[in-house]
Amino acid sequence: MGTAGKRGLITAAVTVVCGITVLAAPGTAFASPTPTPTPTSSTAPVVPPLPPNKDLEAVREKLESLYHDAAVATDAYNAAEEKAQKQSAQLVQLAKKIVEGQRRLDALKDRAGAAARQQYRSGGLPPEAHLMLSDDPGQFLDGAGRVLQGQRATKAMLDEMTRTQQDLKQYAADAAAHWRELEANRKAKEAARKKVQKQIAEAEKLESRLEKQEKERLAELERQAAQKAQTAWLDTGVLKDIQGKASEQGAKAVSYATAQMGKPYEWGAEGPRTFDCSGLTSQAWAHAGRPIPRTSQEQWRQLRHVDVKDMRPGDLVIYFGDASHVGMYIGDGTIVHAPRPGRTVTVAGAGSMPILGVVRPDA
Repeated sequence: MGTAGKRGLITAAVTVVCGITVLAAPGTAFASPTPTPTPTSSTAPVVPPLPPNKDLEAVREKLESLYHDAAVATDAYNAAEEKAQKQSAQLVQLAKKIVEGQRRLDALKDRAGAAARQQYRSGGLPPEAHLMLSDDPGQFLDGAGRVLQGQRATKAMLDEMTRTQQDLKQYAADAAAHWRELEANRKAKEAARKKVQKQIAEAEKLESRLEKQEKERLAELERQAAQKAQTAWLDTGVLKDIQGKASEQGAKAVSYATAQMGKPYEWGAEGPRTFDCSGLTSQAWAHAGRPIPRTSQEQWRQLRHVDVKDMRPGDLVIYFGDASHVGMYIGDGTIVHAPRPGRTVTVAGAGSMPILGVVRPDA
């Protein structure tokens, strides 16, 4: 509500309070008008009324939009972080290959050098020349075999040197490409981080403007909106069709996720003290022995899709059209999830948010 609107409400409230005070005072209903007493410092301050529900509903929708955008940016941050980790690991492996390849090339060069020094000690004549100068048929035949072996060994050594040099060139090119990708993902991660922080800061600033009673009413509106959505989902009769039992791994994942209840949400976090939504689900399934993608969007893209009516505890429920949120189904129409900044890991109705679909990590 704008400043002018609040001032108008305050003025109206003061007028009503004064009117009620005059009418309630005994023996003054028909008395002659008397001067209005001058307010003193002991006069109680007038508390401005709360904004109507429709205004708080607009605040709720705005907060929902800000936190949704923060969730999208968080997924982008997590994806860039995951890619950066993979590229860093690939760079380490390439560095090891380059070091090993260089050692092999050095060893081959040492062998080539030893052959050159041997030829120098034999007067500079190649083995073929010594063979032609031999008058002993047996020595000739024996020497011919050694020459052929030497030629094959020399060719094999030269071929190996060529392959090693080509491998080193390819390793260097791959390392340069991975480095460029790593730098690009670092920039993407930084841009996503700034967007997350901006969206959360704007949401927190909006919430900080609310009085205690307004915050309580806003929380009630949030609960009502979630309950309304959950009731509408249940009214479709979907729950009577959901009878799946958790797999052994699914039960372990559920056990891990529910054990984190009460821990704070923190964007980009994957435990053990704080979580974001996909950090919770990915860690739960990793604990169950089944690593899955880090982000809700990749979980939706890579894991097997199942019908809502076929879901079972441990399955992941993906929310919103952009797959920006995820929770774990735990049975009886409920999920456990890490909602948003300022909240903790908790249980909620599976239909309390728009469902995009369900995926099964241990299909």
